[in-house]
Amino acid sequence: MAGENYTWSQEFILTGFTDHSEMKIILFVSFFTIYLITIVGNLGLVVLISTESRLHTPMYFFLGNLALMDACCSCAITPKMLVNFFSKDRMISFYECVAQFYFLCLAETSVCFILAAMAYDRYVAICNPLHYPILMSKKFCTQIIIGVYVAGNLTSIIHVGFLFRLTFCRSHQINHFFCDIVPLYRLSCTDPYINEWIMFIFSGSIVVFTVATVLVSYLYIVFSILRMKSQKGQGKAFSTCASHFVSVSIFYGSILFMYIQPGSVEQGNKDIPVSIFYTIVIPFLNPFIYSLRNKEVIRTLKKTIKKQK
Repeated sequence: MAGENYTWSQEFILTGFTDHSEMKIILFVSFFTIYLITIVGNLGLVVLISTESRLHTPMYFFLGNLALMDACCSCAITPKMLVNFFSKDRMISFYECVAQFYFLCLAETSVCFILAAMAYDRYVAICNPLHYPILMSKKFCTQIIIGVYVAGNLTSIIHVGFLFRLTFCRSHQINHFFCDIVPLYRLSCTDPYINEWIMFIFSGSIVVFTVATVLVSYLYIVFSILRMKSQKGQGKAFSTCASHFVSVSIFYGSILFMYIQPGSVEQGNKDIPVSIFYTIVIPFLNPFIYSLRNKEVIRTLKKTIKKQK
């Protein structure tokens, strides 16, 4: 019991950017700018989709939830990182670690399933356009999103629950800019073997299922597009799917690299660059990937701006 109390009251030091102290002003301004653009871009997209009736379709419904989870991911990680640029101790409590990882895990797990749902939506729209209103009904899309958030919360609860079996009696320094689960394993005096395999099994299962859904959907989409006689129709179909495919490739590539390797606990030197990519860069890029290539979103945004004037 004493061991548990010691573990739960433990404080850690985040040392992620200590090797670049001479660049802290530049790093702070860069990450703060990215954070502001990320929040404004993603929440702006959520508001636009929620308020404009022409965007009340399954594709934009899923896109709005994707933007919401990107904002959640950024809010979970970036504020603490920005504070630590000018903090002397850079301390974070065990409970703060747990909360930070919980919301990160919720966001990233939800994004995996939302990207799969978006791929399935494009498959139905292109391969079964006549049945699209029936297959992608409002009720069905709502059920999907409820399932996504249930899965995201359950995954977070399981990972966080198993964190409480660990004791921390080694160095308090986490070589990272946020409390990710893998760096915590390295500080544990308890063998994290079980935790690592639970992470591998859960992350692997989620990624395999969602990637398979994306790949199968896109295979059918490609075959359907190639059968189209109209080059204009082919171009429009490819354009519709291009932004989603780019986002999927970037996101899953970084997640696979970070979490799905069985020996990932030992590979500390690779954590920070990959983590910056999937926790900061991808949420920053997604509004641009989906909005700048989407004529409907751009038209709606222009009309909304004109109304405000």
